Amino acid sequence: MKSGKWITLSFIYIGTVIGAGFASGQEIIKFFGVFGIKGLLGIIVSGILFCIIGIIILVSVYKNDLSGYQEFLISIFGDKLSTILEALILFFLFGGYCVMLAGSGAIFLEQFHLPYNIGIFIMGIATLITFLFSIKGISVVNEIIVPLLLVGITILSILVISKEGLVFSNYNGAEISITGNWLTSSILYVSYNCIPVLVVMSTLSSIIPNKVEAIKGGLFGGLGLGILSAFILVPLLILYTDVFGLEIPMLKMAEYLGKNGKTIYSLILWCAMFTTAIANGFGCIRRVSKITMIDERLFSIFFVFLTIPMAKVGFSKLISILYPLYGIIGVPILVSIILSFILKKI
Repeated sequence: MKSGKWITLSFIYIGTVIGAGFASGQEIIKFFGVFGIKGLLGIIVSGILFCIIGIIILVSVYKNDLSGYQEFLISIFGDKLSTILEALILFFLFGGYCVMLAGSGAIFLEQFHLPYNIGIFIMGIATLITFLFSIKGISVVNEIIVPLLLVGITILSILVISKEGLVFSNYNGAEISITGNWLTSSILYVSYNCIPVLVVMSTLSSIIPNKVEAIKGGLFGGLGLGILSAFILVPLLILYTDVFGLEIPMLKMAEYLGKNGKTIYSLILWCAMFTTAIANGFGCIRRVSKITMIDERLFSIFFVFLTIPMAKVGFSKLISILYPLYGIIGVPILVSIILSFILKKI
């Protein structure tokens, strides 16, 4: 019986969630930072929910030997409704991948002063190479990049705290925002990430050796996301008056790494975009290639070149259009997954 696969599973889980919004600090500020110290309570709630949803999905995938998210949806919503949801999910996965390509272009243009299209093509080629190796490629990339992200963000957080002290410039925070209060905001944050998590995790049956590893993968992946969120939130609360309103708040924090801090963190941000790009892209490629009966590797090439023109629409514009829709469709899926699990146990 194999053991230790939970590490790979947890890294894939973390890598799927950590995207441009997370690593830039933008998501953490909007969903948690606006509530001041109460945002930390929201982080705890979201961390617990991430643990629960990760465990439920991975255990279900292992027990039922699922090969994709559509089987998971059918078991909860039935044939007709799951077909509609699947069409929406495929659209969002396609769009999500385009957002990451556009984000790469923005980083190359704004931070490295290189052409926008160069950033798009480099991300496209890097993800294509990963897609060609299928699950193995996804696993290896996350096993390498996620630890680097964890270390980089943790070091940056410690540097800010050690220099500024635990003096929050936004302590009390708002009582309510566009996401509700701190509790509803934490629930929305998890539901917002529910779609890519479901899509990617439901393809991992081939690397889940047993139920214990599935549970540990979901548990430690959720814990990792909660801890990492806290490491981003605390320094953002300390520097809140300086970073609130910035498009990439973490780049302000990156100045604490020295004169090359922004360049270093731009690389970290690009890596975060990369892990999310392969999560979205692979989920879309695997499902569409199965529906159309096209070889997965061949469709991967077609997919990457098809998305490049859409990525040229622009990073911020794509986010403003697609990301709110992610949250809307994610809420019923999140609630249904948890309720379905509880009802089955009862």
